[in-house]
Amino acid sequence: MRVGNATSWQALVYAGLAAILGAMSAASAGCTEQTTARADGPPESYPYKVVTTVGMVTDIVANVTGDKAAIHRLIGSGVDPHLYKPTRSDVIALMEADIVFYSGLMLEGKLAGTLEKIGRTKPVVAVTEAIDRAYLLAPPDLEGHPDPHVWMDPSAWAKCVEAVVDALAKWDAANAEFYRANARAYIKQLEALHAYGKKAIATIPEQSRLLVTSHDAFNYFGRAFGLQVMGVQGLSTESEAGLQDLNRLVDVIATRNVKAVFVETSVPAKNIRALIEGARSRGQEVVIGGELFSDAMGEPGTYEGTYIGMIDHNITTVTRALGGEAPSRGLHGKLSRPAFE
Repeated sequence: MRVGNATSWQALVYAGLAAILGAMSAASAGCTEQTTARADGPPESYPYKVVTTVGMVTDIVANVTGDKAAIHRLIGSGVDPHLYKPTRSDVIALMEADIVFYSGLMLEGKLAGTLEKIGRTKPVVAVTEAIDRAYLLAPPDLEGHPDPHVWMDPSAWAKCVEAVVDALAKWDAANAEFYRANARAYIKQLEALHAYGKKAIATIPEQSRLLVTSHDAFNYFGRAFGLQVMGVQGLSTESEAGLQDLNRLVDVIATRNVKAVFVETSVPAKNIRALIEGARSRGQEVVIGGELFSDAMGEPGTYEGTYIGMIDHNITTVTRALGGEAPSRGLHGKLSRPAFE
């Protein structure tokens, strides 16, 4: 939004951001020895300050750093990272951080400029840089940009753990083995989660292995676990679903006799409800199979507020709603409520 079109309080926020970023750019042009030392490490004290963007990245960093870091997450639970705009307090937090981790692949698109400027004075790491480019999906509607939702595949997200470890081991070499040991333990948990997903999804009748959701956030999930995935709207939640898209999906649902579709925690459910109404008008009864986590995890302090809990919830909910077999409380029996009962 341009400042000229903003309300008075918005104009003040944007003016403040411009001033802060301008001052930061000037400082980065002639970094002092203190700034250079801080960027290269080691930390001046513990716990050092880490800033992360989305919960999935925060979870990796928390598991790897343990008590060595105090972590500040910018984008909260249920908040859409595609649409998130940095606030003045976000910029201040980034300036005060010792090291910054974000997902990348344009997931945090409106934060990109801020992160680039911050990266002139301290380590700023895109965790998805560790993923082989050949793995990434590049749908036509993204105009050459890869699909950023790689955390939907635990085997890919395990690669992102390596990016965090490599950055921390270089920056804080004295604790490199501590970080590596934590990472190995966490990756084993991700491997178990991936194996659970493969086993559970395989129990869904083949005809029913179609996952219909609000937007195309689940393509890596589908590829990892053997599901066809269709979203009402595109990869970015900024895109709008048209009547033609809805009719196309209604046709598929009727042909495949799909019994359940899914809403997402960070995306409005209006398109999915329109889809259900369209199917009903053709004599096909479809229910909402559950609410899936796509671009954000659950509330902090809950099992679903962890990356493993988030994906466990999705696997278990999809499996049970589409006619497969999975424990109602998930892989570890920790889901807050039974899935699709």
